[in-house]
Amino acid sequence: MTREEKAVIIDELSQKFANTPYFYITNAAGMSVSEVDSLRRLCFERGVEYRVVKNTLIKKALETLDTDYSSFDEVLKGFSGVMFHPESGKVPAQLIKEFKKKSGSDKLKFKGASVDTAVFVGESQLDVLISLKSKQELIGEVIGLLQSPAKNVIGALTSGGQNLAGILKTLSEKED
Repeated sequence: MTREEKAVIIDELSQKFANTPYFYITNAAGMSVSEVDSLRRLCFERGVEYRVVKNTLIKKALETLDTDYSSFDEVLKGFSGVMFHPESGKVPAQLIKEFKKKSGSDKLKFKGASVDTAVFVGESQLDVLISLKSKQELIGEVIGLLQSPAKNVIGALTSGGQNLAGILKTLSEKED
């Protein structure tokens, strides 16, 4: 690979890292061709882009960004693949866990991830990433919490009005 080709790949990766808030670095060494095909198919079905890239190119692309990704230096060894997802930080984590379960092997390893510039390193972080809520889920919860008191007040007022009307009706019928 020539320097120009490497520069093009680094530039593409830099733009991809800058424009995609969710990316994962994995290790798929030792996987058979059929396992890699299965992984790529699963990625395609979930809207995850999967690319195998040299560690030095990943490292140089990350160095061009404003965020400090130096904690990835320890995991950028051996075979590395990068998963990009434009909308959710937990879809790739769920995909990795599901692939491990389906294949019955532990060949696909999670090295690290960046979720909205927060860095997660190590296999132990996979469950943490799966439990993360997306921005849309958090916004929905906040809206639900904000609507709850208003709904309670309206509910109390309408039910109280119905009770009062029922009492008045009963009293007026008794007088007759």
